[in-house]
Amino acid sequence: MFLLARYRCLTSSTRDPIRSNFFRALAVAVLSSATCTARSTCSGFITTTAPTTTIMTSHSHRQASFFGSRHASFSSTASLPGSATERPATSLIFGADEVADAAVADTGTCSTTVLVGKKSTLTTLLGDTAAVGKALGVGGEGEIEETPLSIVKAAFESIGGKSGSASTFVPMPTSGASGASGAGSGTIAMQKVAFVALPDTVTRNNHPLSVHSLTDGLGRVTPSKGNVRVVVATGGDEAVTAGSIGLAVAKAFPLYSRKTKGGKPRDDADRSIAVTLLDGSFQPIDDEDAVAAMAAAAEGARLAARLVDTPPEELTTTAFAAEAAAIAEALGDSVTYDEIVGDELFEKGYGGLHAVGRCAVEPPRLVMLTYEPETQTDETETIALVGKGIIYDTGGLSLKSKAGMCGMKGDMGGAAGLLGAFSAAVSLNSPHKLTLLLCLAENSIGPQAFRNDDILTMLSGKTVEVNNCDAEGRLVLADGVNHATRHIKDLDCVIDMATLTGAQLIATGKKHAGILANSVDLERRAVDAGLRSGDLVFPLLYAPELLKSEFKSDFADMKNSVKDRSNAQTSCAGHFIEDHLDPNYKKGYLHVDMAGPANKGERGTGYGVGLILSLLGAKGF
Repeated sequence: MFLLARYRCLTSSTRDPIRSNFFRALAVAVLSSATCTARSTCSGFITTTAPTTTIMTSHSHRQASFFGSRHASFSSTASLPGSATERPATSLIFGADEVADAAVADTGTCSTTVLVGKKSTLTTLLGDTAAVGKALGVGGEGEIEETPLSIVKAAFESIGGKSGSASTFVPMPTSGASGASGAGSGTIAMQKVAFVALPDTVTRNNHPLSVHSLTDGLGRVTPSKGNVRVVVATGGDEAVTAGSIGLAVAKAFPLYSRKTKGGKPRDDADRSIAVTLLDGSFQPIDDEDAVAAMAAAAEGARLAARLVDTPPEELTTTAFAAEAAAIAEALGDSVTYDEIVGDELFEKGYGGLHAVGRCAVEPPRLVMLTYEPETQTDETETIALVGKGIIYDTGGLSLKSKAGMCGMKGDMGGAAGLLGAFSAAVSLNSPHKLTLLLCLAENSIGPQAFRNDDILTMLSGKTVEVNNCDAEGRLVLADGVNHATRHIKDLDCVIDMATLTGAQLIATGKKHAGILANSVDLERRAVDAGLRSGDLVFPLLYAPELLKSEFKSDFADMKNSVKDRSNAQTSCAGHFIEDHLDPNYKKGYLHVDMAGPANKGERGTGYGVGLILSLLGAKGF
C-alpha cells in the first residue's frame, strides 16, 4: 500500500551550511516549533488533515530599503487569536468503501451519505438494490429495505432537468446492525442521503464528469457538521481520472476560517469526509495509484486554497517562504531549498522583482525548491515552475480603486498553486526533475516605491520603462523565467503561472485559464492535461511578432504595459514575460494566466495543482 513520507518539522540543525544567516534565524525562531501537515496512513486508505499555519511577526522596524538589514529578528512562533491554526480538522479519507467506513467509525457515526455521478449512472445504481445498499453503508449482506429505498428514489426523482441536487432523511440500520432488516445489535437511525446528479453529456471543452458541478453540488448538500460519506459513481468512464475527483472533492471543503462565536473561535468538532469511487459495475475502486493520486492532489489543492484565502497580515512574503521551507523539509532529502532576499536581489540583477517589493515592510524574495528523483530514465524531463507570488497588490503608485483592491490577497494564486503541485508531485514520486521558483513580493506604496516613468534593468539585461505600476506581475515573472532558463541545466520546459490580467476572464472565462504556448504540441498537451484534471485551460493567441509593438518605448527596450488594451492584451502580457527568456533557450515555454479560475466567489480554488500533475503525467491523472 502506498505510504506517504511522514512530515518532519524544520529545525536549524537540518539546514545546509551554505544557507544565509537570515534563513538560519528564520528556521530557529519560527520553523523549529512549527507543526507540519500531518499525513496519517493505514491499510487501504489515506487521510489528509488540515495543515497548521505558523504566523511570524517581525521586530524589524519599517524601512523602505533593506540594505544593512535582512529582517532576521523574529518573535517565537505565535498564532493570531482565532486564526485558522486553531480550527478543528476536516479530514479527507480516500479508499475502498469498507476501509473508509472503518475510518469514519473511528471518529463517530456517519451522519450523511452523498451519492455523486451522472444522472443516468445514478439511475442505474438505484435500480440495483444490493449496490445502493452498499453505497449507503447498510450493514451485513442484505439489501436495502423497500421503504427507505422508496424514500431515496423519490428524492432522486425530484431532481428536475439534466442535473441538480436533492437530499432527504431515511431510517437506516447503523453499522452495528446485521443486514437491512435491523436484526442484531444495531439500531435504526435517521441518516441524511443526498444526491449530486451531473449532466450526462458535456461539450468538448469541459471535464467529462463536469467536476465544477461536482464541487458546487457537494457544497450545497453537505452539512457543516458531522461525518460524511461521499460515493462517486464514475460509470466506468476511463476519461474520468481519480486525481480529478480528489481535487473536485477537496475544493468543496476549504480550510481557512477566522469565524467566531461569542467572541471566541467557533468550536466545531473534528469530522471526516470519506470518499469512495465506484467503477462501472458499482464496485469500489481501491487501486493504490488512484488512492494516492486523490490524496496527494487533494492535499495540494487545499494547501493552495488556504494560502490564497489567508490575509496578507498573516501571509507575508516571509511567512510564505516559511511555508515553502517547511514543505521542502517535510518532503525529504530529494528536495533542496534556497532563496535570495531583499537587496541581494538588486545586487544580483533581479531588477523587476526587487523594484516591485522594495518598499514593503517584508522584503521580496525569490524562493527556490529543487527536486531530484531517485530513479531517472530517458523519459525524465527537467521542468521549471515559476509562480507569481504577489501577496498583496495595491496597484502600487498606479493605485487600485477601493472596490478593485479588495481580494488582492489572492494575487499570489499562481505561486500557491505551483507550491501545492510541487508538493503533490514529489509525494507521488514524479520521475521528472523539478525546480519551483516563487517570485514573492508585496506591491505596496511608500517613499521607495517604484514609479511610472522609472526604467528598470531586468535579470535578462533588458530595460523596461514602467508605464503601469499595477502591471507588476509580469515584472517579477520576467526575472523568474530568466533565472530558470539561464541557470537550470538541460531545461526542457518552463511553465509560469499567474493571476496576471483581468482581461483573461474576458478571453477564456472564469473556469478556463488562458494559456500561451510556444509550440502546438505543448499547447495541445496543456489542453489535454486540463481536461483530464478539471483545471481547464484554453489557448490564447500566440503571435509575438504581431503584438510586440504594443510595448514600444522611446527610452528603453520596452514598456511594461500595452499601448492598446483592446489588442489581445492577455497574450501581450504573456509575450512580455516570454521576451525575457534567455536567448540561448530554445525549448518549451508555457504561460498560464489563471486570474479567473483561481477564485470562486471570495474563496481560493486551489487551481493549478491538477493541471501541473496532469502535465507531469502523474499516476492517477
